[in-house]
Amino acid sequence: MKTHTIQVTVDLVILTIQEQQLRVLLVKRGVRPFEGECALPGGFVREDESLEEAAARELEEETGTKNIFLEQLYSFGDPKRDPRGRVVTVAYYALISPDRAELAAGSDAASAAWYPVAKLPKLAFDHPNILDVALNRLRGKLEYTTVGFELLPKKFTLSDLQQMYEVILNKSLDKRNFRRKVLAMGILRPLKEWQQTGRKPARLYSFAPQT
Repeated sequence: MKTHTIQVTVDLVILTIQEQQLRVLLVKRGVRPFEGECALPGGFVREDESLEEAAARELEEETGTKNIFLEQLYSFGDPKRDPRGRVVTVAYYALISPDRAELAAGSDAASAAWYPVAKLPKLAFDHPNILDVALNRLRGKLEYTTVGFELLPKKFTLSDLQQMYEVILNKSLDKRNFRRKVLAMGILRPLKEWQQTGRKPARLYSFAPQT
């Protein structure tokens, strides 16, 4: 029986919110295959590291950040997904608040940039599919978890919170109903701080997860 070597990679869907848009980090490939095209950050798993360690390493190399939300997404193993051979990738998605989304000055930094999810360039490999799976996962979890707070700074207004939901769900929400629901959840801590937003200052809140 003929055997084939199977290589394993990790690919990262790194998301943030900037300028009222959900954005994903993409790198421009400098080597074949797909040289010059945009792709999700990632790389081959080293022999001495786990999948989680490889994903965390790639994340830190691209963003310079540690201890941010990182979750395994799905495995993609179509035999023809990579022209270089039989490559299985394990995808992860990460959420970074805007105040931590400055890119690291690493080897790939010159080719890395945040792109609006709503207006993406052509992506290499099967990365459009990986990104779609990540967005569907995030939108689904937004309905029953507090994962979206990972995309907010530590202090935020209710308008910031609603905007985060609207950006991810790609739809407008009724202001009064939204505020009533989130305040009733008991997960927001009102602060004695205010943000000047125009005619009327807006109270700042912090996330107070229930124990």
